[in-house]
This record gives sequence, C-alpha cells and structure tokens, in this order.
Amino acid sequence: MAKWGQGDPRWIVEERADATNVNNWHWTERDATSWSKVKLKEVLVGLVVEGEAGRCEISDLKHVEGEASCNSRKGKLIFFYEWNLRLGWKGTVKESGEKHKGSVEIPNLSEENEVDDTEINISKKKGEGDVLKDLMRTEGTAKVREALRGYLQALKTEFTLGMILPTKGTVGQERSAERKLSGNTAQDSVSPQSSDRVGVKIPTVRILMSELFDSPAEQLYSIFTTKELVQRFSKCPAVIEAERGGRLQMFDGCVSGEYTELVPGERIVLKWRCRSWPEEHYAMVVLNFKDMATQTELQLECKGVPVPNEDSTRQCWQKQYFEEIRFLLQQSKDNME
Repeated sequence: MAKWGQGDPRWIVEERADATNVNNWHWTERDATSWSKVKLKEVLVGLVVEGEAGRCEISDLKHVEGEASCNSRKGKLIFFYEWNLRLGWKGTVKESGEKHKGSVEIPNLSEENEVDDTEINISKKKGEGDVLKDLMRTEGTAKVREALRGYLQALKTEFTLGMILPTKGTVGQERSAERKLSGNTAQDSVSPQSSDRVGVKIPTVRILMSELFDSPAEQLYSIFTTKELVQRFSKCPAVIEAERGGRLQMFDGCVSGEYTELVPGERIVLKWRCRSWPEEHYAMVVLNFKDMATQTELQLECKGVPVPNEDSTRQCWQKQYFEEIRFLLQQSKDNME
C-alpha cells in the first residue's frame, strides 16, 4: 500500500476549479464535425484570386462530406479529420470581360497527408477561358492551401479551448510568470483573501437562442418571475426573489443565480450557474421578451458558459425551460377552453 501522499499522481485529485479529468489523464473526445463545416465555409468561400489573366473568386462550398474530432489523452491532443470537398468558383477574363465558372475538388483532406501534399483538382465548364483555369491552378491552388492551413490551425487552437484543463502546478507557474512580466506596473490578480485558493481562467462561450411562444410578453415574463409558475414548469420547489439582488434557485439546487435587472414584460438579466460548474463561476443571462401581439419571441443570451458545458447548457434551456414552459402554456389554454 502506498504511503500517505505518495499515491499514483494519475488518481490524485488536486485543488482545481473543477473536478473533471484530473491531470488530464483520461481519454476525452469532442466531435468537431459540425464546427468544421462552418469553419471550412468561412475560410474558403469568398477567396479572391487575381492575376494578369483576370479575377476569380471561390463562390460557394457545393459539397462537404466527412468528419473531424479531437481527443485528449495524458494531456496531449490527438486530431482526426477526413474531408471530401467540392468548391465552386467564378471568374472574369480581364481583356474580354468574359465570365466563366468551374469547380475545385479536394478529394482527401486528412491528417494522413500534409496540406502541401493534399490533392487539389481545378476544372472549368466547357468553352474558352482557359486562362482563368490556369490562374486557379497556380495562384488559386496556393490560396486554397493557405485557407486549409487556417482551418487546421483553428481546429487545433480555437476549437480545443478547455480540453486541456489547468492543474494546480501549471496555474502556479502561470501566476509566477505573470508576476515577473508585470513587475511593479500592475497588481497581482489574486486577492489576499483568496491567496490560498487555486483560481484559473477558464475558456467560455456565448450561447444565443430564440424561441417563439403563443403567449403575450407579460404572461411569459411572469412565468420566469412568479414562484408558483416556476415551480409548475420546473416540477420542483424553487426560490424566486424577482427583484434586483434577489436570489434564484431551481431544479433542486442544480441551477442558482441572482437577479440583476428586471423590466416587467420586456427584459430579465441575471447571474446564472449550474451546480456542476467551477465554484463561484456564473454566466450572465439576458432574456429579452419581444411582444408580437398574440405571440412573444424570447431571445436568450447566455454569456460566460464554460466550454465543456456548452451542449448541456443549451439542453438545459431547451428541454427544462422552453419545452416545459410551452407545455405549461398549452395546459393553461386547454383549461380555459
């Protein structure tokens, strides 16, 4: 049996802002397919290629097939991606002003090949205008490769935020480095009262959602601010102090927060958190009620959600709030009839 304090560090739970994947030892996986489709379109569509022959532009992403994922194991990130892409391009010959269209085929963009070795095929619809096809084969291909590098760089940095979680040791090192860099020009970010605690900056995301309800704005607003109505749609006891600085607690304490602004029938702003989030970390939630006669558009902004909790937070609002409120409204309507 190991002596006290000498156990395998893989299983030692350090002081952390979360209790997830201690020391980043365990295998975690994140699906990057949907994110990649958006990012590929973002970096490729709109690319402009200009030369003596004329001007070409990638006009659309006609076909995208494949998948991508990122895995974390022992503190290291491992990427898998395989894509079959077809782009459309259009161009204008400088001398004649003729317009032509064509395609860019990328049959196998994957981690098995370097971007420079990835096959890129340029084609053009029948007719003259080969000068534009040659332009796309040379400078166009180079621009496309550059854009693909941009996608892969974003995959390895932007998408992976929060997958390698900071540990007590790394946080201490970061703070020490910050102190050395700051010198006497700035105060350390750790207050004296919390100097014994481990604080980490966690990567966060902003969630935007919009739902349409068959209800006037004032009625929908009251469902979020009246204790009895909150308890009816949440099916749990709740603490609802709908005033500035008032407390909020729902779903057996799984959700808690504080009201910071209330404009009856129009707007609710509150600090909001899930119990599983890092201690004392809150998102800022803004609910805007847009009255549309017999209907109301509810616009949700949830800013400061920890990256690993993005999907579960969306599900919470969609399933436990919006769908249950819609069911409550339907019940009330049926009872009136």
